Amino acid sequence: MKTLLSAFSCLLFCPALLSQGVKPSSGFVPDAATAVKVAEAVLIPIYGAKAIQSERPFTATLEGDIWTVNGTLPCPDAKTDKRVSCKGGVATVKMSKTDAHIIFMWHGK
Repeated sequence: MKTLLSAFSCLLFCPALLSQGVKPSSGFVPDAATAVKVAEAVLIPIYGAKAIQSERPFTATLEGDIWTVNGTLPCPDAKTDKRVSCKGGVATVKMSKTDAHIIFMWHGK
């Protein structure tokens, strides 16, 4: 009877204990490299791999608990001639360091 009661208790309470999961002390997005990977992962399905890859390198800055990831405007002529002005926009993603949820995402024109 005790064995049956123990098994029944485990069936009731073990799933609740297991569903707590892991919460990293440094957050799910602990550093800039992770922030860039998450940003690229959410941008590629929307804007396409070619467009997002053309904006590398991405930069990530942390302000409080929010990562902001920005692409780099692809402008090869500006590398050789500083007088060249490039037109276009880049992707921007804002995400929570704590739980990695996407707060804001857009692409400039």
